[in-house]
Amino acid sequence: MSYTKPISAFTAIVLVCFGTTGRSDPVNVSTYGTPGLVELPTAYMLDEGSLSFGVSLSGITLRNTATFQILPWLQGSFRYAITEDFGSQLDTRYDRSFDINAQLLQETDTFPAIAIGLRDFVGTGVLSSEYIVATKQISNDLSFTGGIGWGRLAGRNSFDNPLSILGLNSDTRDNVTTGFGGQVESGRWFQGQASLFGGLEWKVSDDIRLQLEYSPDQYITEAEFSDLRINSPVNAALTYNYSDKISAKAYTIGGSQFGVQFALMFDAKNRAIPGGREPAPTPITPRPRNGAALYANDATALSGTLLENELAGEGITLHSFQTENTTSIVNITNNRWDVEAQAAGRTARSMARALPPEIESFTVIFQERGVPVSSITTKRRDLEELEYDYDASWRTLARAQIADASQPGKAGPALSYDLGPYTAFSFFDPSSPIRADFGVQLGISYQTTPGLTFDAQFRYPLAGNLDGSDRESDSTIPRVRSESNRYAQESDFEVNRLTTEYLWRPAPETFARVTAGYLENQYGGLSAEMLWTPIESRFAFGAELNYVKQRDFDMLLGFQEYDVVTGHASAYYDLGNGFHTQVDLGRYLAGDWGGTLTVKREFNNGVKVGGYFTLTDVPFDDFGEGSFDKGLSLEIPLSFFTGRPSRRVLSQNIQPLLRDGGARLHVQNRLYPLVRDYRGPELRDGWARYLR
Repeated sequence: MSYTKPISAFTAIVLVCFGTTGRSDPVNVSTYGTPGLVELPTAYMLDEGSLSFGVSLSGITLRNTATFQILPWLQGSFRYAITEDFGSQLDTRYDRSFDINAQLLQETDTFPAIAIGLRDFVGTGVLSSEYIVATKQISNDLSFTGGIGWGRLAGRNSFDNPLSILGLNSDTRDNVTTGFGGQVESGRWFQGQASLFGGLEWKVSDDIRLQLEYSPDQYITEAEFSDLRINSPVNAALTYNYSDKISAKAYTIGGSQFGVQFALMFDAKNRAIPGGREPAPTPITPRPRNGAALYANDATALSGTLLENELAGEGITLHSFQTENTTSIVNITNNRWDVEAQAAGRTARSMARALPPEIESFTVIFQERGVPVSSITTKRRDLEELEYDYDASWRTLARAQIADASQPGKAGPALSYDLGPYTAFSFFDPSSPIRADFGVQLGISYQTTPGLTFDAQFRYPLAGNLDGSDRESDSTIPRVRSESNRYAQESDFEVNRLTTEYLWRPAPETFARVTAGYLENQYGGLSAEMLWTPIESRFAFGAELNYVKQRDFDMLLGFQEYDVVTGHASAYYDLGNGFHTQVDLGRYLAGDWGGTLTVKREFNNGVKVGGYFTLTDVPFDDFGEGSFDKGLSLEIPLSFFTGRPSRRVLSQNIQPLLRDGGARLHVQNRLYPLVRDYRGPELRDGWARYLR
């Protein structure tokens, strides 16, 4: 089970990047936050798994962009731009947009790299443009970029659309949007007039680069509503690379606008500390030939205590221990290791040291909240034979048995608590784009019998400005999330959660959960869920049904009048190469019906980068700004930064707008994320650390 540490993932990324001084040949990031020159794109890609965070300020515009290299040839970006004095009606414009960029050809000694991209393809269309671009390294210090653009990139010296032979419009471009933004305006892509663009990048030294470009973008929209003027098509920039992860840029746009940019690069694919800093495992002592125990003559009587002590030192709780002939079976809870296969390996090592020599087979049963999830059976002789083998992990995997573990769990009463700080964030409020509260949080958990747990979480904010938002909801459908600011305004001490939860195994490869109480800070009621997840399948299927009432804004024990029955049928699939998908179909908190698609890229180090969108029967006009619900997520294990094993996870969800359509209930311990890491495919993915 993963626990969330109350610190933003972005904060940890900044700390790690500033501690990095490595040098390589980094890809320059444009003011749009994607690989490019000054403002123009290039055909280059970031390293696979890289996350780029860029902040650019020039004249009246501030752009904040996050770019993720999804695949070696595909990247996606989310941008939040703030433009001041944007007309008498808007005053300041807050614009959210998404980009996608694909590399069609890699650079060779003879041919350039070629890419195709869409800017602001989901948004208001203010920054909307499309392009085809080529980049070629001319020498060790000089590269050239040239391309053709549409939309904003066709504002100067434009000509008829060369793609008109494909049936695309050559004369005009429909720039009319719904007024709410957030829609995929595919009818405008590569339409209308086109223009050429190009530029050079000169590597002055290992640290400094000079970019010079010809840009067709005349900032027509901004000039219409402000005194911004672009006097020249030439843009220039000077970039300083502090390291391969940090860069700063000074630039000029059109000879009249000057700006600065800061960019941060984060490698999500590789750990900040390669290999890790966990203590080395205790060697497996060969069994004595005379059959004596390793620690005592009466090992059968003492082995349970010895094993419990061994496992406690590894951060693993032993719940039960039984021996049948030459087989020993243990039920454990993993409290430390973020790679579950490594926890299994540490347990098997401890068994080899603590158990009598006649025990030949070790079975480790993982359990969560008192419920068994899966088992791994390893032969003792395999551990002894392969411990120092150069290919030991994979050879032990070939000989191990991974199976479902549906027998009743074993766990006595257990009380745990956690007292510490917390942070809560709100994004994209026009009057304050980032709001946050900081306070103290107390969590209490009491497990009485296997599967039955009483949980409570209380919060008290000490500082922050979440209660400063006075934006009133204009929603025309039930206000199930759009009044979230009132919960901060009208509360001090928070009963964040107060629940009774029961987990059990109704059938093999099946899990079930019932949770009752104050399920989250805005809703209370009853939640029931069932999950079918075959031990060796990439598929899993689940269903959830909830009856909830909206809580009072003071977040104590009272309720408002609004209640709703909500629930979903869910399908999960592991696509391979770290891609995981989830499809949810059902009824949402506002009573609307529809579906959600979630896609995540997960790396073996535990980093997860994902996104989702939801479409329901709420019309775009009734949904309001943004047109439909969508968002991004980032999860990073604490061990990624420290190199030491930990179950804590740093996470941040970014939801461009908090509206009522497509809103879901937040319930702790949903079954799929609770048990997935202990099922066959995930255990095998982490098996390289089995003997570490």
